[in-house]
Parts: sequence; C-alpha cells; structure tokens
Amino acid sequence: MSRTVQVRHDSLPLNRPFRIARGVKTVADVIEVTISEGGAVGRGEGVPYARYGETIESAIAAVGQVRAALESGADRAALLALLPPGAARNAIDCALWDLESRLSGQSVAEMIGAPAPTRMVSALTVTIDTPAAMAKAAAALAGAPLLKIKVDADDPAARIRAVRAAAPDAALIVDPNESWDRALVEALQDLLVEMRVDLLEQPVPADADTWLQGFVPKVPICADESVHVAADLEMIARRYQVVNVKLDKAGGLTAALELAHGARARGLGLMTGCMVSSSLSIAPALHIARISDFVDLDGPVWLAEDRPGGVRDEAGMLVPPAPGFWGTA
Repeated sequence: MSRTVQVRHDSLPLNRPFRIARGVKTVADVIEVTISEGGAVGRGEGVPYARYGETIESAIAAVGQVRAALESGADRAALLALLPPGAARNAIDCALWDLESRLSGQSVAEMIGAPAPTRMVSALTVTIDTPAAMAKAAAALAGAPLLKIKVDADDPAARIRAVRAAAPDAALIVDPNESWDRALVEALQDLLVEMRVDLLEQPVPADADTWLQGFVPKVPICADESVHVAADLEMIARRYQVVNVKLDKAGGLTAALELAHGARARGLGLMTGCMVSSSLSIAPALHIARISDFVDLDGPVWLAEDRPGGVRDEAGMLVPPAPGFWGTA
C-alpha cells in the first residue's frame, strides 16, 4: 500500500456578510485534506473555529503531525486516538471515509448500513440585523419550511417578532450563539411560545449552563457549543432536550455517528448543523441529517461559489450532491 496525504487552505468568499452574536464573517476559511491510495482519492473538509481555539495554521499543523501515521496505513479507528476532536480530525476522517468508499466500490451509506441521503428540509438562516432588515430577509425566504434566526442579547424579541410576521408559516429555530443569560432565557419563554418557535439553540455560554439542570423550558433547548462528542452526553442529557451534531466539533463522521446514536439512546432530540463551509463539509453530514429532527446545513448557500457538483438549495429543501462528489463509488 502506498498512501499520500495532502492538506491545503481554501479561502471561499461569501455572497453576503454572515452576522451572528460572535461577529461577522465574509469569507469561509477551510482546510481540505486529500488522501490518495491505489489510484483513488478521498477528500475531506474541516472548518477551524476560533471559538474552540482553532486556526487554519493549527489545523494544518495537526494534519502534519499525523501524516506519517496515515501514510503508513492508520485507519479511522486509529485516528480517534491520534488527534482530539476538531476540524483537522474531521477533514482526515471524512477523507478516509471517501477513500474507503472509492476503493471498496461501496457508498458510505452502504458502509454504515443506511439508505442514501435524499432531498430533505434544511434551515435557511436569517442573520442579525435591524428588525426591519431581518423581516425583509425572512420575507424573501417565507416559502422555506424552516428558518433559523440569529440573535444576540440586544432586543431579541423585536427581531423574532419581525421574522415571524414576515414568515408566518415557517418552523423557527432561534440561535443566540451563547449571548443570553439566565434572566433573558426565563423572561423570553412566553414570547418563544407565542411566536411558535420550535427550538432554542444554545442560548447561554457553555460554561454557564449548569442552571439548566432542573429547568423545564416551554420550548426545547438544543446544546451546540456545550456538546462535542459522545462522552459529553451524560451531562448534556441533564440540561438539554436536543443535541446539535456538527462534524467539526465531533472530529469527523465516525465520532458524529457515535454521538448521534448515543443521543438517541438517551431519548434526546437530534439536530445536524454545520459551519459556513462548502458542500465538501455538508456531504458527510447528510448521513447524520437523515436521522435528525432538525437539519441546518445551509453553509454552502452563503458561498459566492461552491465546489462543483455540491448540494443545492431549492426553497429550503436540500438536494444531495451529484453522484461521485463524496462518499459514492
């Protein structure tokens, strides 16, 4: 066996600014890992995230640390011990899945014993702006079945009301990205019910969520920044009702599948999320999305130009990538 591992930084411009409580993004900076063996090439993408102390440089360095082991034949199981969860491990793990698919002639769906992903509802995001601007953005998406509203602690009620008025029929996820505190969460419970919000995602900081244990919310609360891997679930199950599985947090599809199945075993709801990324990040996540209650995989919708053959959004319905794009022999 002769294997070659390569990693590069791709800077993907957005088609408009992406504003959340944590800041504004105009470019998606990702790493792409390719693993070549026997005439086949597997690809994977990771999105280093500053919230978790990651940079492009640190992710590329992490890939370099395990290159020799990978080129000597380290597989997905070995990778779990070689690197911690994060963008670098995600990119490598997904490249290994893709490579195995191409070498074996089996799709990733067949490898995990599941149906191939099909067209599914996926949230379209309304980012933070003035209530009037958010209403305008929501009106343009009003035909979509699911919207995600980004808010912060600055009058979120006005923003949620504006979006609901502009999109009266859509299911709603509200995502403060850790910007609220306990008082605000408690104060907005009745509003969330009135506005028919289906899910409140990570309202408070991950290091300040202990009080959620014993709190009975009127709208289910989803753990995002608080949950990364299956080992987190014992604590998470005492504080949250839903888990957001992201491959970049879990460190790949292998760990994400373990997290998703572990969450289901504990009676938790499932959401599949993503960073702002290309379809190379989204294709593996579809295998988690297939079993999820909520899907939020609109990262490529924000790109000025996605990778050829990637996923497509059709009015809030996510269409899987073209055959051969990722994970299909």
